[in-house]
Amino acid sequence: MATASVPEIFGSMVFDDRTMQERLPRETYKALEKTIQQGKSLDPTIANTVASAMKDWALENGCTHFTHWFQPMTGITAEKHDSFISPAGDGSVMMEFSGKELIRGEPDASSFPSGGLRATFEARGYTAWDPTSYAFIKDRTLCIPTVFCSYTGEALDKKTPLLRSMEALNKQAMRILKLFGNEEVHSVRTTVGPEQEYFLIDRNLYNEREDLVLTGRTLFGARPPRGQELEDHYFGAIKPKVAAFMRDLDEELWKLGVLAKTEHNEVAPAQHELAPIFNNTNVAADHNQLTMEVMKKVAERHGMYCLLHEKPFDGVNGSGKHNNWSLSTDTGVNLLEPGDSPMENAQFLLFLVAVIQAVDEYQDLLRISVASPGNDHRLGANEAPPAILSIFLGDELNEILECLERGTPYSQKDKEILKVGVHTLPRFPKDSTDRNRTSPFAFTGNKFEFRMLGSALSISGPNVVLNTIVAEELEKFADKLEKSTNFKKDLDSLVKKSIKEHRRIIFNGDGYTDEWIAEAEKRGLLNLKTTVDAMPHFLDKKNVKLFTKHAIFTETEMKSRYEISMENYSKTLNIEALTMIDMVNRQILPAVEKYVDELSLAFAHKKALNPNMNCHVEYERVTALSELSAKVYDETAALQNAVDSAASVADFEANAQAYKELVLPAMETLRADADQMESLTGGSYWPFPTYSDLIYHV
Repeated sequence: MATASVPEIFGSMVFDDRTMQERLPRETYKALEKTIQQGKSLDPTIANTVASAMKDWALENGCTHFTHWFQPMTGITAEKHDSFISPAGDGSVMMEFSGKELIRGEPDASSFPSGGLRATFEARGYTAWDPTSYAFIKDRTLCIPTVFCSYTGEALDKKTPLLRSMEALNKQAMRILKLFGNEEVHSVRTTVGPEQEYFLIDRNLYNEREDLVLTGRTLFGARPPRGQELEDHYFGAIKPKVAAFMRDLDEELWKLGVLAKTEHNEVAPAQHELAPIFNNTNVAADHNQLTMEVMKKVAERHGMYCLLHEKPFDGVNGSGKHNNWSLSTDTGVNLLEPGDSPMENAQFLLFLVAVIQAVDEYQDLLRISVASPGNDHRLGANEAPPAILSIFLGDELNEILECLERGTPYSQKDKEILKVGVHTLPRFPKDSTDRNRTSPFAFTGNKFEFRMLGSALSISGPNVVLNTIVAEELEKFADKLEKSTNFKKDLDSLVKKSIKEHRRIIFNGDGYTDEWIAEAEKRGLLNLKTTVDAMPHFLDKKNVKLFTKHAIFTETEMKSRYEISMENYSKTLNIEALTMIDMVNRQILPAVEKYVDELSLAFAHKKALNPNMNCHVEYERVTALSELSAKVYDETAALQNAVDSAASVADFEANAQAYKELVLPAMETLRADADQMESLTGGSYWPFPTYSDLIYHV
């Protein structure tokens, strides 16, 4: 594809603003634009006109079907396809698509996770068009982004709470802006640019590993002689096969309007990253779901498989998804842009301390928003942020806040010129602060980078929390300042008070050290190491009050999400444990027995040839593997007993706790001895591809 054609193909499969202007009557377009840009209610009378234009556009692009594309609580997307055909009465068919079909769909809701909201026999659910996210074409099907709710109105999806949280934040941010005299602003939207990490491995090797196929991660695998310790893969030259995949991926994403921008090798062998340009959070969430789906499809085309699990390989860098979050007005102003003199930018400072206060008061919710069995393996493993929430601000902002708290003047430093000791290189100003890759929540110039997300996670959940907790703090600030008779004085007082009360959450040091863990405990910061530790806090009174107050969730919806998350934890560990048992019994033990038998025959043959022949290699190897085989056999039985015990616990909370305390340790014990067996077994005997095969053969 020639570079000149990129602007032509970008968004070619999207019913975007350009296409709507071309195909919709002016009044219809204006009404729809007002809904998209300002969040105004959609006039249902225009639906038929929009549907007709969408249908004609889709047919011209080869579509035969349409679908309401939604995001249930599975964390991935769902779709039910209907064709455009309608009987004409003379035996022929017409291609039709009505406004009613555009606005509402009716998928079966009984088989999606509901956390007790719906019984199996209560099957009815509804999808409703989200006009703020453009329709698009995928696999010759017109896809209409929608919300998904139950017959009784509860949200059964990820999108509905996200849209609610964006409205809540918009409402409170607008109150703050009006206090500063910003009358030209009509709306405030959060923006996100999610960096997506992933692994690419050979598809045939993937198919040979039952654990990868069934669980998305390797449950066994001895560490290879060479891992990532040479640090030569990060930003290294991209292999031709991977580069071809990336080119194809870019083109497919650009057609869908996804602003794919940056791609590079990540830390671990076979690991890579794609980063888009920021977008409206709702659209960014939809685009990230599309990105993960398209990655897998394009990888298959290139003879590879794309692994999105947070920890597909033990002892190798896991995959995250950095959530670059900011606030922007409809006039194009980034509210987290410090400007040339952040000390004098009162509006920026107020939004900044609102975020700091929010993160401190709702550490638990941010940790909960990234909780999953896969991410538990990654957080705190010196490859990702710790499970403890803290904020990195950098030296300049930190010093400014200290001056504000003390009431002392801040002396702004001139930009230092970066010197590298080579006279022919251009000179450029040095940034006022370094970057901190160990920080879970880092200010990076004009945005916050929330770095705790796992690579497979929908970004909707973390952004629901971010939007809501910041909306809460902005509401508190607005309530106080709207009553003020001396705005400047009360603003200064409010900012100082907030800094003083929430300074404990600010940490600019190394988050990987044991010293920080001890220091965080002294500060009273939470260290919720696992999903099972974190999730119960979701239903703490302050959190229920927060979400119900801002109409993000009802208490019933919160309880359902808690139950879904805990059940998902148990189900995931159950599948992983049963897969381990199956692989040991049907693959590992038979393979090792065969190798031991060969060694035993070799030993016998040598001794028959010469009784004094040195056979200690065969003897010691057979002895070691026989002992390990017996241990692995017993540990497999112990794991089965642990699964049976955990599975027998009826209560979903106690059930998840049992999987954490009984099953997970049994899995780790079994893996350790099985991996030792791998290192002693002949390569041609081992029943599935090793780590060296997987990460170095792409």
